[in-house]
Amino acid sequence: MRAVLWSGIPYNVTVASVPVPSIMAATDAIVRTDIAAICGSDLHVYHGLFGEGDVPWVMGHEAIGYISELGDAVTQFNVGDYVIIPDTTHAPHSNLDSPDPAGQAYGLGDGYGSMGGSQAEYTRVPFADHNLISIPDATNGANASGADYVMAADIFPTAWTGLDYAGFEPGDTIAIFGSGPVGLLAAHSAFIRGASRVYVIDHEPSRLAVAESIGAIPINFVDVDPVDEILRREPDGVRRSFDAIGYEAVNRELVNQEDIVMQWALQVTSLRGGVGGVGVWSQATNSSATPRGSLMKQDMTFPMADFFTRGLRLQSGAVDPLIAMPALTKLIANGQAAPGFIVSSVINIEDAPVYYRRFSDHKELKVIIQF
Repeated sequence: MRAVLWSGIPYNVTVASVPVPSIMAATDAIVRTDIAAICGSDLHVYHGLFGEGDVPWVMGHEAIGYISELGDAVTQFNVGDYVIIPDTTHAPHSNLDSPDPAGQAYGLGDGYGSMGGSQAEYTRVPFADHNLISIPDATNGANASGADYVMAADIFPTAWTGLDYAGFEPGDTIAIFGSGPVGLLAAHSAFIRGASRVYVIDHEPSRLAVAESIGAIPINFVDVDPVDEILRREPDGVRRSFDAIGYEAVNRELVNQEDIVMQWALQVTSLRGGVGGVGVWSQATNSSATPRGSLMKQDMTFPMADFFTRGLRLQSGAVDPLIAMPALTKLIANGQAAPGFIVSSVINIEDAPVYYRRFSDHKELKVIIQF
């Protein structure tokens, strides 16, 4: 089968033929990919900063498709079912609310699990009854598409849960730092959940235009100081802030400054407000998998006294999509959510290397691979 491979060369992926995965346990399913997506987390790998294990490995962790084969112990699905593959899988007994539910992640190397990646023609899913989510046959008149449902594999749950991290409630104002796919889906989620005003902060005019098109207030941090601009509009600050960027953030001079988003977010969040962070931070040293890993700081200076005095809340971390996926799939099916609006290009897998580069250069917003 054809698959996108990371071989440890920064800013380079290849497409090659690799073996088709097979059933390894009675609880497995093999899914024939219909759509896979390129995620911002894939770019951290692409930049040589993220992942762990022996190279090469198959990239990708966002996919939907049709079950082509089932282990004998799978009872909840049939061959031919249309399903969402979450970016992380677990054994059925796992407590998904625990800090470490002992899962495996797709597309980040064997240090994160032995399942490979989902930017390929087929994907193996362990504990299929527990991990797969069905895509509804009927959508109650909603114009839902595969482009919508593939977002439920990772970035839609990530955006939705990041609002929970911030303590979001209906009527809140919120500042979202980053107008990439997660930031825009955080804005989309905030509107679904009753936000009164949503600010989206970035330096990419085309992405900020998309934010404005869905009702958000765009702020270009190159043109204006984002803290001053938000506080001009919201003198008491916004109730919630959201970091959708992580450690590849840049400052107003467009120079990498890992902690700049957190510094801005803390300054604009109101008394007893909350900050949620889902932008990736990771610990990596230089290796064959992460040849540029040591370039990124793992720590930041934190204004603890101000944070304490103002009674702020901060929660961050990776999101397990399985927790929110069932509810979000229903929102898509009934037309209340349409996360596929962020898709900028639909490509063939053979074009993946070109579109990884375009995505990295901010010439694409969200790329999906149609099989």
